Amino acid sequence: IERLTKQAKFRLKANLQEIDYHIERGLSKDKIRSLAQGEWLKQHHNLLITGATGCGKTYLSCALGYHYCQQENSVYYFRLKELLEKLFMAQADGSYRKLIHKLKGCDLLILDDWGLEPLNAQQRSDLLEIIDARYDFKSTMITSQLPVANWYEMIGESTHADAILDRLVH
Repeated sequence: IERLTKQAKFRLKANLQEIDYHIERGLSKDKIRSLAQGEWLKQHHNLLITGATGCGKTYLSCALGYHYCQQENSVYYFRLKELLEKLFMAQADGSYRKLIHKLKGCDLLILDDWGLEPLNAQQRSDLLEIIDARYDFKSTMITSQLPVANWYEMIGESTHADAILDRLVH
């Protein structure tokens, strides 16, 4: 379990028991309890968390991720921008296929801060490859300040946007 939490590289040390439900975040104890049971993870569904800056999206994603590590699930946490930079560097140093394989295989991939910047062609292609390989086999959790309706524009190019969103949202 310690190895799993270390390899996840969570941004925050977060705990489900420390979530503050008194702040108006639209969170309910029942909803968090249901998510913590992990049925969505077992069924290889995705979880999309949207909301304004500072409402606790990153904390919640790290807390859930840590909880799933405790249940012996493999989890990787990345800020989307950092993942895209890592993929770019992996192309240059020859470790791209190894990284893609790792991202495809973990039980839960958490992509935080989705949509802060538009994607270029290579980034769209990389994301589609990862998300397509995980579709119906593994779960992906995304946090974003943008409502899902705005993701199409952020992704850009319609063919990739359609494919990525179809696999994430449906």
